[in-house]
Amino acid sequence: MKTLVLGGARSGKSLVAERLAARSGEPATYVATLRLSDDADLATRIELHRERRPLQWSTLECGDDLIGALSSTTGTVLVDSLGPWLAALPDMSCDLKGLVAALVARRDDTIIVSEEVGFGVHPETPLGREFRDALGALNQAVAGACDQVLLVVAGRVLPLPGDEP
Repeated sequence: MKTLVLGGARSGKSLVAERLAARSGEPATYVATLRLSDDADLATRIELHRERRPLQWSTLECGDDLIGALSSTTGTVLVDSLGPWLAALPDMSCDLKGLVAALVARRDDTIIVSEEVGFGVHPETPLGREFRDALGALNQAVAGACDQVLLVVAGRVLPLPGDEP
């Protein structure tokens, strides 16, 4: 099963994804996309995520190579999340076809977390608009390769229907 978990900031999307990954009872691989910085608040949030995960889970910091991480891991994988990964890429440009192909090729459960940026205000800066547009396109491509897409709002999960004609 391949699942995309979308939500806004502080919506509970990561917690929902962690619960999905834990369902099998088997160890999972947590693929971290966020690069550590000198931001103390961010470091605290990352530590809270780490403490929440089962001890038997492994963590893989993928850097730029999310496609390689998806291709080289077996068992349940949880990717958290697409927004920081995309933002760190040069020109916020990624190999959409390669990412979708790596996702489709996986035989084990795969849960991908991403930020839903379409509900916010119109970004004030060109860079903000570029990010919103690039992440929107990435989310659509990944959703097309997933068996289910879940939207998390205020900790509540809304399953989204498939493609409309």
